[in-house]
Amino acid sequence: MLDFISIKIVAAAQVLMATGTVYFWIKWFGKEHNEPWLPRGYIEHERCFVYPDSVMSVLLVASAVLLLLGNPIGESLALVCGGMLLFLATIDIAYFSQNNMFDRERGGRESWSLVIPMIIMSLLLILRFI
Repeated sequence: MLDFISIKIVAAAQVLMATGTVYFWIKWFGKEHNEPWLPRGYIEHERCFVYPDSVMSVLLVASAVLLLLGNPIGESLALVCGGMLLFLATIDIAYFSQNNMFDRERGGRESWSLVIPMIIMSLLLILRFI
């Protein structure tokens, strides 16, 4: 559907998304998270995402490499990554919405900055390779 977007651009976006995810977790673990408005169990909830985000990041880079090498498995793997991104974004949207974390005074800008790139990247991968 989005065949006009080159493989090189998609691969670069995948590596950028993986790098951004790793950067997010480095920053997240370096912060205290003691804001009074954070929901009970916030830290425990977020820590659970380290594992799927790590798998997703590795798969994004693997897919990017395979795409650049011309291996068709890269396209299938990109679709898997797109599904992972969409699933993780949906969980974040639900959690942030339920806990009013999209509100400006509750870190809304940061919440949106996490969700929007995930949705865009998931749509890019799904629509490019479906």
